[in-house]
Amino acid sequence: MVHEVDIGPFKVGGEHRHFLIAGPCVIESERLALETAHRIAEIAQSLKMPYIFKSSYDKANRSSGASFRGPGLKEGMAVLRKVKEQVGVPVLTDVHSVEEARQAAEVVDVLQIPAFLCRQTDLLVAAAGTGRVVNVKKGQFLSPWEMDNVVRKVEQAGNTRLILTERGSSFGYNNLVVDMRALPIMRRFGYPVVFDATHSVQLPGGAGTKSSGQREFVAPLASAAAAAGCDGFFMEVHPDPDQALSDGPNMVPLARLKPLLERLARICQAAGKGMEVGD
Repeated sequence: MVHEVDIGPFKVGGEHRHFLIAGPCVIESERLALETAHRIAEIAQSLKMPYIFKSSYDKANRSSGASFRGPGLKEGMAVLRKVKEQVGVPVLTDVHSVEEARQAAEVVDVLQIPAFLCRQTDLLVAAAGTGRVVNVKKGQFLSPWEMDNVVRKVEQAGNTRLILTERGSSFGYNNLVVDMRALPIMRRFGYPVVFDATHSVQLPGGAGTKSSGQREFVAPLASAAAAAGCDGFFMEVHPDPDQALSDGPNMVPLARLKPLLERLARICQAAGKGMEVGD
């Protein structure tokens, strides 16, 4: 039995509709964030797909110290607050420390624990303690069954408003692969499971001073995840990914988002939900 998790005006998990987490990788400007959020919200509404805006105020694990990281916590929270108020959608962002979790929780609806930090107990406990929804990305270095320990940490901190996200596993140098078995395995822990379609095609550190990616594989992997019974999709989306300041090679161009979501919706409808290990 998968918990229902309420996020703003809607619920996810259980037998609820598939939902979308999407937005630019990092907050590049207030204008870009608002314009992209408005357009994605329109697309999601046309497909009756619950939508959460995602963007980061700080990319703390960039390959190079010279890479653009974002506007920082204070300015980033101001932008996310405007998105929430003006676009009327819930918002999500990454947090990297106990103090950041507490401050970000004053604005955002969902606190995201980055994959590299998914075993950091103090961060998990702090995020759980805010009462906000906590989205934990499975580390590239973890098996899906090890996420059970992560789930227990959040539960023991008193929070059952939890989402788990699959984003690929390390496969040699500068490469990731996706084991679709991870989706039903993690879903049996009792919480909604999301497939991160854009980070799963990332080539970590593949461009030397930055990561590269293979966005041409977003659609086939997301389609497989839809058939495997995930509850939602995570996609970083940008009007012009080739000019983006972070994660451009693996982001979905905004102009291609609607047909991709239409395809996924058809697969989800055909596959149904709630596929469990042993079905």
